[in-house]
Amino acid sequence: MQGKTGERGGRERRYWLFKSEPSTFSFDDLKGRPERTEHWDGVRNFQARNYLRQEIQVGDRLLFYHSSIPEPVIVGIAEVVRGGYPDWTSWDPESGHFDPRSTEAKPLWYMVDVRYLRPFPRPVTRSELKAIPELAGMVLLKKSRLSIQPVSEAEWRVILRLGGIEEG
Repeated sequence: MQGKTGERGGRERRYWLFKSEPSTFSFDDLKGRPERTEHWDGVRNFQARNYLRQEIQVGDRLLFYHSSIPEPVIVGIAEVVRGGYPDWTSWDPESGHFDPRSTEAKPLWYMVDVRYLRPFPRPVTRSELKAIPELAGMVLLKKSRLSIQPVSEAEWRVILRLGGIEEG
């Protein structure tokens, strides 16, 4: 399903698309964090949780997608710097991500840490993606509401070129 760009510990690098509403957490917000790194919390969908808990690993790359705006757009790339671990925001009643079903002893939700790598010189809109035949099978374009989605290596490369990045 995903790429063969780099092997780390016998596992090939994988590619993902992470959605975020820019009014909640933007790519620029990630850039502004210490070490340009932040935990990716608040995912409350079981399929996306499973990706975070079991599949997304250190070294994987991601497309940062601004959603819930008039023209959704991929704005840059980041990398995973810490694999899945329990999302402690689900235990905090003061958090907007609180879930009383999740506890420290039996965590229900997971997160990863991501680091800003670089912006696209030219952000790529969802409309542009839809016009590219090589991307017709992309999860994002199949009306998926998942906030975390796999991206194939071929899709990754096409999108980087569209965004003005030769290698990522």
